[in-house]
Amino acid sequence: MSRTALRICPLCEATCGLTLTIEGTRVTGARGDRDDVFSRGFICPKGASFGAVDGDPDRLRAPLVRRDGELREATWEEAFDAVAAGIRPVIERHGPNAVGVVLGNPNVHTMAGALYPPVLLGALGTRSVFSASTVDQMPKHVSSGLLYGDANAIPVPDLDHTDHLLLIGANPLESNGSLCTAPDFPGKLKALKARGGTLTVVDPRRTRTAALADRHIAVRPGTDALLLAAMAHVLFEEDLADLKDLAPHVEGLAELRESLQDFTPEEVAAACDVQAPLIRTLARELAAAPTAAVYARIGSCTVPHGTLASWLVDVLNILTGNLDRPGGALFPQSATDRTPRPAGPGRGFALGRWRSRVSGHPEAKSELPIAALAEEIDTATEEGEPIRAVIAIAANPVLSTPDGDRLDKALGTLDFMVSVDPYLNETSRHADVVLPPPPPAQSPHHDFAFNTLAVRNQVRYTRPAVPLEPGRMAETEIHARLVLAATGMHGTDPAAVDAMVVDQTLGKAVKEPHSPAYGRDPRELAAQLTGDDGPERRLDMMLRLGPYGDGFGARPDGLTLARLLAHPHGIDLGPLAARLPQPLRTRSGRVELLPGPIADDLPRLREALAERPAGLVLVGRRHLRSNNSWMHNVPALTGGSNRCTLHIHPEDADRLGVRDGEAVRVKGAGGEVTAPAEVTADIRPGVVSLPHGWGHDRPGTRLRHAATDPGVNVNQLLDGSLLDPLSGNAVLNGVPVELIARP
Repeated sequence: MSRTALRICPLCEATCGLTLTIEGTRVTGARGDRDDVFSRGFICPKGASFGAVDGDPDRLRAPLVRRDGELREATWEEAFDAVAAGIRPVIERHGPNAVGVVLGNPNVHTMAGALYPPVLLGALGTRSVFSASTVDQMPKHVSSGLLYGDANAIPVPDLDHTDHLLLIGANPLESNGSLCTAPDFPGKLKALKARGGTLTVVDPRRTRTAALADRHIAVRPGTDALLLAAMAHVLFEEDLADLKDLAPHVEGLAELRESLQDFTPEEVAAACDVQAPLIRTLARELAAAPTAAVYARIGSCTVPHGTLASWLVDVLNILTGNLDRPGGALFPQSATDRTPRPAGPGRGFALGRWRSRVSGHPEAKSELPIAALAEEIDTATEEGEPIRAVIAIAANPVLSTPDGDRLDKALGTLDFMVSVDPYLNETSRHADVVLPPPPPAQSPHHDFAFNTLAVRNQVRYTRPAVPLEPGRMAETEIHARLVLAATGMHGTDPAAVDAMVVDQTLGKAVKEPHSPAYGRDPRELAAQLTGDDGPERRLDMMLRLGPYGDGFGARPDGLTLARLLAHPHGIDLGPLAARLPQPLRTRSGRVELLPGPIADDLPRLREALAERPAGLVLVGRRHLRSNNSWMHNVPALTGGSNRCTLHIHPEDADRLGVRDGEAVRVKGAGGEVTAPAEVTADIRPGVVSLPHGWGHDRPGTRLRHAATDPGVNVNQLLDGSLLDPLSGNAVLNGVPVELIARP
């Protein structure tokens, strides 16, 4: 007999509500939940394929342990025994930094990935931490940290109310949004136009989003920061800067104006390949709009000046008075944020508190550049010993980071490696132990990270839609046992991890004067927590201590887990609202417009005014049916336009003798790949494009469908030496390549 169950989709950042159809224990269908308070029934092809993702026959169903050189199925007890036996000796002999922790993109899509890695890192004490953030959004974290004192204070465009939206390096009709959690992003853009608003898209490709825009500007890749700096220059030059209500909360305006003197539209135009009058028009329109928002994503982050571009996005929102006001860019308020502290000076944000051992890359947000992972493993220096063990959690850096061939070889030299991964993929095949989490239908879901980026404040929680299959282990328990095994507490009850976090959190909360728990007995508070297990008790605690919470009885109408469970479609917490100065954590207690690291990096941007690519440059692209490498094993998500082809403009194709559909060699600093050409006028001349996440042709994996059409690994064209110096983010876009038509 079939039944239905609710589930929040974990397959991209839109976090849409789903209604699953279930036959026995198998998910047979998925449709949008029309009563979901956030997504209102919207669904994309990924969500519609939830059942196929959930039931992929290649998902591992039991742990794997390497014996006699081969990965073989083992019991959970044997797997965690092996983890403890492999990790602890490395730490005892070589210290905690000899253990590298690699966190992949899917961690932010699961409860376990949000709750437990911070505990693991805190307990290990290693500085060898790497994540997908440094091939994605780290420049935005760094710019926010420098501007606002908090690397996670990221304003999002008020899509439902803005009159003018400038999108840079973003393609939300394919990605569903990023660092801006917005179900039905396409519908919101269409609604913007329907109410008379203006949409401008800056992108070297005529994407589906660009095709919808009122104006598409095919900028030269990698020059976003120059374009934005010139727009800011115009606002100053033409006396269009008007901070409005922001003025009391901002410092450094005069210094900012002086720092941008050299970036006139006339100086910038040739480098960007955007005419100076058009740059001036863009600035004037932004200033004249009743409300406006500038929003930029991965295309502006994964370039040599990614942090400067991210900073200038917020600078434009500030100079036009559109930061922290409805219709502009606002700071969301998540239900699991801590109770807001009173406004005032904070500790600020620091960069480079330590550096990588080999190349001396500065840390950012306690992470080192993931592009440096291979050299941290395979290179000995006088500064310390190489990484000898790796804990990879939901990560496939062999495909997702530059020069996967080098990393592939480096992983093979480790003393020990453990992967938490549902697949035996290009990275986990190197592990000595693979710990497979259950399919998503068998796990609970709450979006901790994405609710801090949502375009409307809301809170939702779904318990597992399907009971845990016999022989499987809950993902939260896998993580808790991993913490214990890696930190010398192997064999302890895994519930102890959650109990420890509860005790520490409540112990701190009762000492904070702004907390609703201030002055109370933490044991009495812990006794009030509800939930079926430790993770639910932690969620209940976070809700109660949060800005909408009941404060353990201090606000009787506030949020608790019990109240949330009584609202299975979620609870709407209202539209985004102005919050400054409360979110600020800078030492001054104000928005610091021209932080020192930014000012120090501007000379490098001035040098870029004279730079021109001598040949072709490469950019990536995203498909609606894909979210990085972990979706290419699902047949329903690899059809249509989701193909690994090289986009090339007809003029370049004619010049180079490249024919549509024929194989072409692409050479970069890190190596070369061969892919079929797709000749299209949707990309500007001088630019070619390959999608990311492909290259499923390495031996030893168990990804049968992905292997039938493996594609090529675009990141193999990169050698990992090009980084944004402030954030350590890999430069993936605007890199020079050479094309050779195959005879």
